[in-house]
Amino acid sequence: MSLHTWWLFVLMTFVVSATPGPNMLLVLSMSARHGLRSAIATMAGCMTALLAMMSISAAGLGALLQMFPAVFDALRLAGAAYLAYLGIKCWRAPVHDQAQDTTAPIQTNVSLAGLYRQGMLVAASNPKAILFAVAFFPQFINPEAAQTVQFGILLLTFTVIEVGWYFVYALSGNRLATYLRRANVLKAFNRVTGGAFVGFAAVMATVRE
Repeated sequence: MSLHTWWLFVLMTFVVSATPGPNMLLVLSMSARHGLRSAIATMAGCMTALLAMMSISAAGLGALLQMFPAVFDALRLAGAAYLAYLGIKCWRAPVHDQAQDTTAPIQTNVSLAGLYRQGMLVAASNPKAILFAVAFFPQFINPEAAQTVQFGILLLTFTVIEVGWYFVYALSGNRLATYLRRANVLKAFNRVTGGAFVGFAAVMATVRE
């Protein structure tokens, strides 16, 4: 893999990672609701699932999903159902007016382990991440060189860029926290994020490869 090829990978990954999706929305939402520390736990869960899925793709299981569309469809529909559940949960989340309290977080009864698991589930809910790695990564790998080393470099590069964008979204969400102390604003935020998750679920359930 030449330096030119690596830079092309960096540019394309930068654009792909910047695009708002369920992972980024979840990180932004958790940061706005619970603070930056909670968002970091969510990020860790998302990255754990993504790295696991991309490693699975390197083992050739992505090609297996392409060979057996029924398995892929089952995973896709299960992921869509989880995103829809998460969207309904956000939509119906209770709100409390904290406009007079400028120091307390929006919600305090939160488990970092629970947020980590939720991040893993949201990232793992889209089996297309495996197919993305199968289709995207090989384009930047020189078949005449050590492929494991090249895949490791690409995976590390992807991780740095993806985590960087997670922090951009987390810091943006953190800035929203002050406004979300008002019950009417928090309720609207719940409606928007909940609707977005349901929208992602609908797209995942209806769009086929």
